[in-house]
Amino acid sequence: MDGATVRYFPTQAEPPALSHAPSTLTQGTKGRRVLVVEDNRDSAESLRRLLALCGYTVMVAYTGQEALATARKLRPHVVLCDIGLPDSDGYVVASVLRQTGDTTAAHLVAVTGYGDAQHRRRALAAGFNQHLIKPVDPRLLLWELEVMH
Repeated sequence: MDGATVRYFPTQAEPPALSHAPSTLTQGTKGRRVLVVEDNRDSAESLRRLLALCGYTVMVAYTGQEALATARKLRPHVVLCDIGLPDSDGYVVASVLRQTGDTTAAHLVAVTGYGDAQHRRRALAAGFNQHLIKPVDPRLLLWELEVMH
């Protein structure tokens, strides 16, 4: 072949990446409400899709103020919250949620790039139950959600 390029085209389409979430992870998720607080829209949407595929009811907020307003409506069982938000920070969001009627018992998880011991201590002091460092393995996150409930 005189410089011609041969290309391989698969005969079957690849399954979507999230289509094979283990079925054991979807047990007991029906009716569980999760609030994702993340200012990166691509990350927020990816997380929303993953959780929705696993049976969770999911809402997304992109700012701290939006998170607090959405939490009042959704009354989430779990809040996955970034620390670095454009209008406040996740520490403030967690503190307010801990003091607000329907969210005082919610399981709050900091999902953040701030991973040192100081940030972990600060997250727990603000009211977070857990501190996960980005990027979080989706399987680990789903497993954590399952053991919370």
